[in-house]
Amino acid sequence: MKENLKQLTDEELIKEFQDNNTLEAYEILVKRFKDPLTNYVYRFLGERDISTDIVQDTMIKFYLNKDSYKSFAKFSTWIYTIAGNLARNELKRRKRRVILSLNNNDDDKEKRNFQIEDKNFISPDRYTDNEIKSRIIEKALKKLKPVYREVVILRDIQELSYEEIAEVTNLSIGTVKSRINRGRKHLQKLLKNIYSG
Repeated sequence: MKENLKQLTDEELIKEFQDNNTLEAYEILVKRFKDPLTNYVYRFLGERDISTDIVQDTMIKFYLNKDSYKSFAKFSTWIYTIAGNLARNELKRRKRRVILSLNNNDDDKEKRNFQIEDKNFISPDRYTDNEIKSRIIEKALKKLKPVYREVVILRDIQELSYEEIAEVTNLSIGTVKSRINRGRKHLQKLLKNIYSG
């Protein structure tokens, strides 16, 4: 039975899970989407632990709300929408924390700076050229405004269509295209500075 389920499309699997509560179907979908979603959320937020938590929350929401998925939508769009909403909520929480932390005194600031480790350090003899470029792009992505970063990641890294991105982000296709273009232009400028700097 399990081998047969693996042959099914995402949409067939969610239908199997909805109709028959087949846990194997749920598990296969989790396996298919865990890594791509983690990659998407990580590139959006820039923190591995929080990204992992958000993807776990996404899978819990998927499990609990399986019946809210409607077959006219692609399953990938539906699950990316859940993860995207959770990631955007996390960004909002961070902004509130940053505003609150502006009131802290200099002693606290010194302690915070002391605890930050340089995760962007790359030893050239330990990494291939592609991994170095990937880190540079990741660093540049983090400098993009979140509204541009999200759509660029969904389009250029996760390879979602404009229509899917519009659904995930709840934006018009025109706005999606505009933000992707602006995001790409800004990213190119940042990368030009990094490579020439």
